[in-house]
Amino acid sequence: MGARKRLRAEANKEAKKTKAFASLRNCPTSPRKMRLIVDNIRGIDVNKALGILKYTGNTSARTLEKLLMSAISNWQQKNEGVRLEDSRLFVKEISVDGGRVLKRLRPAPQGRGYRIRKRSNHVTILLGSINDNQKEN
Repeated sequence: MGARKRLRAEANKEAKKTKAFASLRNCPTSPRKMRLIVDNIRGIDVNKALGILKYTGNTSARTLEKLLMSAISNWQQKNEGVRLEDSRLFVKEISVDGGRVLKRLRPAPQGRGYRIRKRSNHVTILLGSINDNQKEN
């Protein structure tokens, strides 16, 4: 590894220590279905987002709710001594990427086989604090 690449990797590692995020890998729902729910909570206050996810009647909303709780827990560990209510956390970034695809065959007429693609996704949540944004500006 070259010097510039190593320095950049170390800088990224230090930046990750201050960010509060959580990621979910290989969630067994299609990315398209997950993005429908993710779009509802992007940029919203954390407490309001938890309420939206709790009352959304979808199985992927439950997994997103757990992931958001994990991101909140990660934020609390990195910011000891700061109250959650005072920080005014919100969902700064949330992204859904395609995961691995399991390929299966279904019997079809006349000896053929139709391919079934069982999709999965990767979700990443990054939390931001309104107090942090005021410090940066």
